Amino acid sequence: MVSTLRRADGGADWDAKAGSLEWTCWETVEHLADDLFAYAAQLGPERPPLDGPVPFLWEPRRPGGPANVTYADRKAGPAGLLQVLEACGAMLAAMVRVTPAEVRAHHVFGASDAEGFAAMGVVETLVHAHDVTQGLGLPWDPPPELCRRVLRRLFPDAPTATPAWATLLWATGRGGLPGRERLTSWRWYGAANGG
Repeated sequence: MVSTLRRADGGADWDAKAGSLEWTCWETVEHLADDLFAYAAQLGPERPPLDGPVPFLWEPRRPGGPANVTYADRKAGPAGLLQVLEACGAMLAAMVRVTPAEVRAHHVFGASDAEGFAAMGVVETLVHAHDVTQGLGLPWDPPPELCRRVLRRLFPDAPTATPAWATLLWATGRGGLPGRERLTSWRWYGAANGG
Protein backbone atom coordinates (compact mmCIF):
# COMPACT_ATOMS: atom_id res chain seq x y z
CA MET A 1 0.00 0.00 0.00
CA VAL A 2 2.76 2.44 0.91
CA SER A 3 4.51 1.82 -2.42
CA THR A 4 1.25 2.43 -4.28
CA LEU A 5 0.45 5.63 -2.39
CA ARG A 6 3.96 6.96 -2.96
CA ARG A 7 3.04 7.07 -6.66
CA ALA A 8 0.58 9.90 -6.01
CA ASP A 9 1.90 12.99 -7.71
CA GLY A 10 2.77 16.18 -5.85
CA GLY A 11 -0.58 17.70 -6.76
CA ALA A 12 -2.64 14.84 -5.31
CA ASP A 13 -5.53 16.01 -3.15
CA TRP A 14 -5.12 14.13 0.13
CA ASP A 15 -8.17 16.01 1.44
CA ALA A 16 -10.38 14.39 -1.24
CA LYS A 17 -13.01 11.94 -0.03
CA ALA A 18 -11.63 8.38 0.26
CA GLY A 19 -13.88 6.20 -1.91
CA SER A 20 -17.29 5.71 -0.34
CA LEU A 21 -16.11 6.84 3.12
CA GLU A 22 -16.95 10.16 4.74
CA TRP A 23 -13.29 10.60 5.62
CA THR A 24 -10.60 12.21 3.50
CA CYS A 25 -7.72 10.23 2.04
CA TRP A 26 -5.43 11.74 4.72
CA GLU A 27 -7.83 10.82 7.54
CA THR A 28 -8.25 7.30 6.17
CA VAL A 29 -4.50 6.69 6.13
CA GLU A 30 -4.28 8.06 9.69
CA HIS A 31 -7.16 5.77 10.70
CA LEU A 32 -5.37 2.78 9.17
CA ALA A 33 -2.12 3.65 10.92
CA ASP A 34 -4.09 3.96 14.14
CA ASP A 35 -5.73 0.55 13.62
CA LEU A 36 -2.35 -1.09 13.08
CA PHE A 37 -0.96 0.67 16.16
CA ALA A 38 -4.00 -0.33 18.25
CA TYR A 39 -3.79 -4.00 17.23
CA ALA A 40 -0.11 -4.05 18.16
CA ALA A 41 -0.88 -2.30 21.46
CA GLN A 42 -3.54 -4.87 22.39
CA LEU A 43 -0.90 -7.58 22.20
CA GLY A 44 1.72 -5.54 24.06
CA PRO A 45 0.95 -5.85 27.78
CA GLU A 46 2.34 -8.79 29.73
CA ARG A 47 -1.29 -9.70 30.42
CA PRO A 48 -3.30 -8.36 27.47
CA PRO A 49 -6.76 -7.15 28.42
CA LEU A 50 -9.65 -9.46 27.55
CA ASP A 51 -12.48 -7.18 28.66
CA GLY A 52 -11.68 -4.00 26.73
CA PRO A 53 -9.04 -2.12 24.78
CA VAL A 54 -5.82 -0.82 26.26
CA PRO A 55 -7.10 2.53 27.62
CA PHE A 56 -5.54 5.00 25.21
CA LEU A 57 -7.46 8.22 24.61
CA TRP A 58 -9.02 8.11 21.17
CA GLU A 59 -10.25 11.47 19.88
CA PRO A 60 -11.34 12.83 16.51
CA ARG A 61 -9.76 15.99 15.15
CA ARG A 62 -13.06 17.13 13.63
CA PRO A 63 -16.71 16.15 14.05
CA GLY A 64 -17.29 13.07 11.90
CA GLY A 65 -13.58 12.32 11.60
CA PRO A 66 -11.97 9.12 12.84
CA ALA A 67 -11.23 8.88 16.56
CA ASN A 68 -7.51 8.05 16.70
CA VAL A 69 -4.59 7.90 19.07
CA THR A 70 -2.12 8.18 16.20
CA TYR A 71 -1.97 11.24 13.94
CA ALA A 72 0.58 12.34 11.38
CA ASP A 73 2.09 15.83 11.49
CA ARG A 74 0.57 17.64 8.48
CA LYS A 75 3.77 19.67 8.13
CA ALA A 76 5.56 16.44 7.14
CA GLY A 77 3.27 16.12 4.11
CA PRO A 78 2.20 12.88 2.42
CA ALA A 79 5.71 11.41 2.80
CA GLY A 80 5.45 11.83 6.57
CA LEU A 81 1.94 10.40 6.60
CA LEU A 82 3.14 7.29 4.79
CA GLN A 83 6.09 7.00 7.17
CA VAL A 84 3.64 6.96 10.10
CA LEU A 85 1.62 4.25 8.33
CA GLU A 86 4.72 2.19 7.62
CA ALA A 87 5.93 2.51 11.23
CA CYS A 88 2.58 1.39 12.66
CA GLY A 89 2.48 -1.56 10.26
CA ALA A 90 5.98 -2.54 11.35
CA MET A 91 4.91 -2.39 15.01
CA LEU A 92 2.03 -4.78 14.35
CA ALA A 93 4.26 -7.12 12.33
CA ALA A 94 6.83 -7.15 15.15
CA MET A 95 4.21 -7.82 17.84
CA VAL A 96 2.70 -10.65 15.80
CA ARG A 97 6.14 -12.27 15.43
CA VAL A 98 6.95 -12.19 19.16
CA THR A 99 3.54 -12.90 20.70
CA PRO A 100 3.10 -16.55 21.74
CA ALA A 101 0.27 -18.38 19.92
CA GLU A 102 -1.69 -18.96 23.12
CA VAL A 103 -1.95 -15.23 23.99
CA ARG A 104 -5.40 -13.68 23.59
CA ALA A 105 -6.34 -10.01 23.65
CA HIS A 106 -9.57 -8.05 23.46
CA HIS A 107 -11.25 -7.12 20.22
CA VAL A 108 -14.83 -5.94 20.00
CA PHE A 109 -15.65 -8.94 17.75
CA GLY A 110 -14.10 -11.49 20.10
CA ALA A 111 -10.81 -12.06 21.89
CA SER A 112 -8.20 -12.85 19.29
CA ASP A 113 -4.70 -14.19 18.92
CA ALA A 114 -1.72 -12.69 17.12
CA GLU A 115 -2.71 -14.39 13.86
CA GLY A 116 -6.17 -12.84 14.12
CA PHE A 117 -4.77 -9.37 14.74
CA ALA A 118 -2.42 -9.83 11.80
CA ALA A 119 -5.37 -10.79 9.58
CA MET A 120 -7.35 -7.78 10.82
CA GLY A 121 -4.42 -5.53 9.97
CA VAL A 122 -4.24 -7.03 6.48
CA VAL A 123 -7.97 -6.52 5.86
CA GLU A 124 -7.78 -2.93 7.12
CA THR A 125 -4.78 -2.30 4.86
CA LEU A 126 -6.32 -3.85 1.75
CA VAL A 127 -9.72 -2.19 2.00
CA HIS A 128 -8.46 1.21 3.12
CA ALA A 129 -5.93 1.13 0.28
CA HIS A 130 -8.96 0.63 -1.96
CA ASP A 131 -10.69 3.64 -0.39
CA VAL A 132 -7.65 5.91 -0.63
CA THR A 133 -6.60 4.90 -4.13
CA GLN A 134 -10.13 5.64 -5.32
CA GLY A 135 -9.84 9.12 -3.83
CA LEU A 136 -6.39 9.70 -5.32
CA GLY A 137 -7.11 8.08 -8.69
CA LEU A 138 -4.47 5.36 -8.33
CA PRO A 139 -4.76 1.69 -9.37
CA TRP A 140 -4.98 -0.92 -6.61
CA ASP A 141 -5.08 -4.67 -7.18
CA PRO A 142 -3.94 -6.68 -4.16
CA PRO A 143 -2.63 -10.25 -4.39
CA PRO A 144 -5.55 -12.72 -4.68
CA GLU A 145 -3.93 -15.29 -2.36
CA LEU A 146 -3.58 -12.70 0.40
CA CYS A 147 -7.27 -11.86 -0.01
CA ARG A 148 -8.18 -15.57 0.12
CA ARG A 149 -6.16 -16.09 3.31
CA VAL A 150 -7.85 -13.27 5.22
CA LEU A 151 -11.27 -14.30 3.91
CA ARG A 152 -10.69 -17.82 5.29
CA ARG A 153 -9.50 -16.44 8.66
CA LEU A 154 -11.96 -13.61 9.26
CA PHE A 155 -14.93 -14.20 6.94
CA PRO A 156 -15.50 -17.98 7.07
CA ASP A 157 -19.01 -17.68 5.61
CA ALA A 158 -17.93 -15.65 2.57
CA PRO A 159 -18.34 -17.29 -0.83
CA THR A 160 -15.28 -19.16 -2.09
CA ALA A 161 -16.21 -19.55 -5.77
CA THR A 162 -15.96 -15.82 -6.53
CA PRO A 163 -12.78 -13.77 -7.17
CA ALA A 164 -11.06 -13.19 -3.82
CA TRP A 165 -10.61 -9.40 -4.07
CA ALA A 166 -14.22 -8.84 -5.20
CA THR A 167 -15.34 -11.11 -2.35
CA LEU A 168 -13.32 -9.16 0.21
CA LEU A 169 -14.79 -5.89 -1.06
CA TRP A 170 -18.26 -7.44 -0.79
CA ALA A 171 -17.57 -8.82 2.71
CA THR A 172 -16.55 -5.32 3.89
CA GLY A 173 -19.53 -3.54 2.32
CA ARG A 174 -17.54 -1.97 -0.52
CA GLY A 175 -18.83 -3.87 -3.53
CA GLY A 176 -21.36 -6.27 -4.90
CA LEU A 177 -21.19 -9.90 -5.98
CA PRO A 178 -23.43 -11.49 -8.60
CA GLY A 179 -26.49 -13.02 -6.94
CA ARG A 180 -25.77 -11.36 -3.57
CA GLU A 181 -27.02 -8.12 -2.10
CA ARG A 182 -24.45 -5.49 -1.28
CA LEU A 183 -23.84 -5.48 2.47
CA THR A 184 -24.79 -2.37 4.42
CA SER A 185 -23.34 -3.71 7.66
CA TRP A 186 -20.65 -6.30 8.20
CA ARG A 187 -18.23 -7.75 10.69
CA TRP A 188 -15.39 -10.19 10.74
CA TYR A 189 -14.86 -13.10 13.09
CA GLY A 190 -11.52 -12.47 14.75
CA ALA A 191 -11.94 -14.84 17.68
CA ALA A 192 -8.97 -17.17 17.94
CA ASN A 193 -9.42 -20.62 16.45
CA GLY A 194 -10.16 -23.11 19.16
CA GLY A 195 -11.04 -20.51 21.77
